Amino acid sequence: MASKTSVDTFIAQKTLALAGASRSGRKFGNSVLKELKGKGYTVYPVHPEAREIDGQQCWPSLKDLPEEVGGAVFVTKPEQTEKLVREAKDAGIPRVWMQQGAHSDAAVAFCRDNGIDAVHGECILMFTEPVKGVHGFHRWLWKLFGKLPK
Repeated sequence: MASKTSVDTFIAQKTLALAGASRSGRKFGNSVLKELKGKGYTVYPVHPEAREIDGQQCWPSLKDLPEEVGGAVFVTKPEQTEKLVREAKDAGIPRVWMQQGAHSDAAVAFCRDNGIDAVHGECILMFTEPVKGVHGFHRWLWKLFGKLPK
């Protein structure tokens, strides 16, 4: 489980990279991209092949971003996340959020061993305000059962 400090520090970053949105617009990463932008975040989509997603320019890698970001969100398969955490280190990105299903033990260990503050096993949409709908209900349930980060 992630610490509350790591979650709070991550969501306080208003400029983020995001890997895992698709050109089809049908992946959860596209929902995360749209939600974060709607909540006032500057989000740079990263995709190795797409030039744009949902009308927004994409960058082929974390090192190609046009400005420094405070964190990177990964909504990817675990094997892709393992590559992305290495790329984040090389790009000097100090914190990452591995969306539920994106993390692996190897990616988490790499972050720990390389000083990258990593959140994993949590849904970012449960923590970025305002939290509404299913994510708000989910957060309420987790709070009720004591599953929120402490």
